Amino acid sequence: MATERIVLAEGEGLRLRSGPGRDLIFKVTGEDTGGAFDYFIVEVAPKGGPPLHVHHMQEETIHVLKGQFKIRIGDDIFYCNEGGFAYMPSKVPHTFLNLTDEPGEVIVVYTPGGGHKFYEELGPLTRDGSPDPKVVGQLFEKYNMTLLGPPLRPDVDEPGKTIKG
Repeated sequence: MATERIVLAEGEGLRLRSGPGRDLIFKVTGEDTGGAFDYFIVEVAPKGGPPLHVHHMQEETIHVLKGQFKIRIGDDIFYCNEGGFAYMPSKVPHTFLNLTDEPGEVIVVYTPGGGHKFYEELGPLTRDGSPDPKVVGQLFEKYNMTLLGPPLRPDVDEPGKTIKG
């Protein structure tokens, strides 16, 4: 476990980009915590979110600070408002989508840590909004994840999925 103390003001931390309109502010990384966890804030664009993917080693949580989110975990769809929380176990496909017309914010925790390294490489690939899916897929594999499909759509409830409030 890391021995250094970290105290940051609002907006401080390692700022990385995960795609157009999706900035991340890492408050601590796996390097800071001896590999234990990452803790970061994700600024999610209106109607934005990551593609469907699975982490083979990392557990993930999201805690909604701002906005309303549609979240897919496995075959189930959930909705979380501000203050809502979701746990996404490793090896379970998942994604989320900001349903609002305003930027949203979520706190994400990965355990074990080290996810910032993925985003350091992903940002330059996705910055223009039209990344090469094959190259992005290879990057996911490099970091023990698999890219499975497109992001959720706000106006579509996925066929065969259970809607939960």
